[in-house]
Amino acid sequence: MSGPPSPCTDSGLLSPVRAGTPVEQAVGDQAWLQAMLDAEAALARVQSRLGTVPREAAEAISLAARAERFDLRAIALAARETANPVVGLVQALSREVASIDPAAAEYVHRGSTSQDILDTGMMLVARRALVHIRTDLARAARALGTLAGTHRDTAMAGRTLALQAVPTTFGLKAAGWRHLVLDADRRLGRVLDGGLPVSLGGAAGTLAGYLEYARLDTTAPEWEPGAWLDRLVDAFAAETGLARPVLPWHSLRTPVADLAGALSFTAGALGKIAVDVQSLARTEVAEVAEPGAAGRGSSSAMPHKRNPVLSTLIRSAALQVPALSAALAQCLVSEDERSAGAWHAEWQPLRECLRLVGGAAHTAVELVEGVRADPGRMGENLALTGGQVVAERLVAVLAPRLGKAAARQLLTRVSARAAREGRPLDVLLADEPELVGHPARARLAALCDPAAYTGAAAELVDRALDPPAPPA
Repeated sequence: MSGPPSPCTDSGLLSPVRAGTPVEQAVGDQAWLQAMLDAEAALARVQSRLGTVPREAAEAISLAARAERFDLRAIALAARETANPVVGLVQALSREVASIDPAAAEYVHRGSTSQDILDTGMMLVARRALVHIRTDLARAARALGTLAGTHRDTAMAGRTLALQAVPTTFGLKAAGWRHLVLDADRRLGRVLDGGLPVSLGGAAGTLAGYLEYARLDTTAPEWEPGAWLDRLVDAFAAETGLARPVLPWHSLRTPVADLAGALSFTAGALGKIAVDVQSLARTEVAEVAEPGAAGRGSSSAMPHKRNPVLSTLIRSAALQVPALSAALAQCLVSEDERSAGAWHAEWQPLRECLRLVGGAAHTAVELVEGVRADPGRMGENLALTGGQVVAERLVAVLAPRLGKAAARQLLTRVSARAAREGRPLDVLLADEPELVGHPARARLAALCDPAAYTGAAAELVDRALDPPAPPA
């Protein structure tokens, strides 16, 4: 039997949406530590190729830069004395390198600063998390495409302001969910495509430390700072797989704000699916049901209940991420060349955004792949109003002869009566004097069929699933 967990372990007890999902491991403390070590090792290798760090030293640094060699808790506690974890990490890394090659320890973190390492590590963590998230979004989009095609013509009540409005189709609803997922994926894709840069600025964004070590180490008479700077930043970007920034971004926090915005949209897109499923799964509605699993959704007090757990988890994330994203946007207000607090305030909210969105995306796959639609129940609910749900259509049909205002007044009055008496709308309309001799009177039953009034829903589904090519 294993011993008790560390009191500092974040096991996801209060954040079940991300517990056990791939993104959790990708953004945990161990992953974050490894990303910072990856940044240190990549920097040493690049400087070695540029001739300012001995090859043997870069090899020793790369060998030592493994997270399992370090005491996470000790580094975290040391960070209280320096306000960031990199100072303690560099000291620990230097000791590890010295145990491999004493001379190599001199070249750890050469010319660098804490923010360069932490920001580069942060971008590495984000990139690795976004790969997981986009993989899940692609899978969810495929499932939603299948759902939309299957239910292209499945009529259901469209609801506005919580009440039945006019008919729509479940296929169109699923196509809308898919469209949001694709929109989210495009936004994350743009962030991944050049929006996650390396950080190289040195102490105050001038790269002076990097350049000074390079000047002292080089023997080439034609050494020129600008050319060497380009080589360093390009090589570091290539080594890490991140983008090259135009300027050092220690206090220019566009990369974090853009990432936060894309994550916030993604959470909202998934949250829309979740809240729709919750509404449609209500006992009184029962038009869809979440996929079942043994024990899932059980209540601690009510044996008869099976709660919509998956959509609840997703919605919980969708309600948290925008607030965390707003906190990250506020960190754009960073003073001077390095901020005392705004930079530090980013780390935990960003990790939570990645965790929550990653957990929501992974949960959404299970939800949309297994969600069960009930066309029969959708039809029953469409019939609840006795045809009132197509009153808009009847106004349009009757308006040419009665006038639009008169037709609307007639439908308003008769619809209220149908609701009071629980009688079909077409039956009551047939007795109205205004419709005696009206050509539409004989077709009232057909005109009141909700399934025959879904507009362009089917065509919209087709276009969403197979969009027309743009004009040449």
